[in-house]
Amino acid sequence: MSEKKFSRPETTIVTAGRDPEANFGVVNPPVYHASTILYPTFQSLKKREVKYTYGRRGTPTTAMLAEAVAELEGGAHCALAPSGLAAVTVSLLANLKAGDHLLMTDSVYGPTRHFCDTTLTRFGVDVEYYDPRIGGDISTLIRPATSVVFVESPGSVTFEVQDIPAIAEAAHEGGALVIMDNTWASPLFFKPFEHGVDISVQAATKYLCGHSDVMAGTITTTEEAWKQTIDGHGEIGMCLAPDDAYLIQRGLRTLSVRLKQHMETGLELARWLETQPEVARVIHPALPSHPDHALWQRDFTGASGLFSIELTPCTDDALAAMLDDLELYGMGYSWGGYESLIVPQYPAKIRTATKYAAEGPLLRIHAGLEAPEDLIADLEAGFDRLNAAR
Repeated sequence: MSEKKFSRPETTIVTAGRDPEANFGVVNPPVYHASTILYPTFQSLKKREVKYTYGRRGTPTTAMLAEAVAELEGGAHCALAPSGLAAVTVSLLANLKAGDHLLMTDSVYGPTRHFCDTTLTRFGVDVEYYDPRIGGDISTLIRPATSVVFVESPGSVTFEVQDIPAIAEAAHEGGALVIMDNTWASPLFFKPFEHGVDISVQAATKYLCGHSDVMAGTITTTEEAWKQTIDGHGEIGMCLAPDDAYLIQRGLRTLSVRLKQHMETGLELARWLETQPEVARVIHPALPSHPDHALWQRDFTGASGLFSIELTPCTDDALAAMLDDLELYGMGYSWGGYESLIVPQYPAKIRTATKYAAEGPLLRIHAGLEAPEDLIADLEAGFDRLNAAR
């Protein structure tokens, strides 16, 4: 491709990872289904003097997606995985060994926590959870054996915003890498490497794809963190199917327009919910009422459509009356697609370094691309059913 002349992320989303001139003028990168790749000569086979060596290690389809994600995040390189959780686990396994100490945010995505408490612990890694709002004081927890500090900002379900630059500075002074789950904001609204992160993982299942039909993950690194990470990625045998890579490429091109709409609708819902008597609290980092709003303003350039609300106390029967007959909000896990979702969450059951206490149920909402007026009307009718069943 020609030398890049434009730097705005909206343009990068459209242009990165494409090379029509190399593909007969075809706009989108073609799909290569490959396992065996042939070498032209004995010497090229012996020295592996080809760009692509085996289907599992990449094809032009996956390479162009990885190039686009790395450019968008501001990293040096990117590897792909078959799910967001796989991206997390590969990053951790590649950079930890028996006897190492891992500092993990207490607000982390539940399956990441489960992996830490099972596989990593069984493999001899010392996992310690920390208060997501610890900031630079994380230096008091860093030991000689601390190899990785894992951050997720905002935190899963409860949306604490972490002071990533302060945590990264302390981690690097202690000789540790910083791995971040950057799925919520996507590279459009948070640039991890500008804030000191060494490895950024995303569930491409969510906003990068945007259509609720692909499982995938991305692992973007600095130059310094690349070799150990990609070696681990290869040793574990990770790869992404070419059709899934193609679908993510296609979804990626509309990320900027989709995510801005998710943000706008999410904020309209959040502001309306703050006025409703059935809602005790709205947990959305872009609202001035959020305790970490100033940090979000400092480090983020936007917000996605995912946030939580805490209801006033009600019975399970009343909650079921509200949720079961919602017309526009599906009850299901994942998020980032075009459709709105709502699901109860129970963070108090898993927290260990901090406590989550609430009198009423917690609901996580994903604002989809439906008209916000219709989404509000659906919730309003749900609150009417909830009140009738109290």
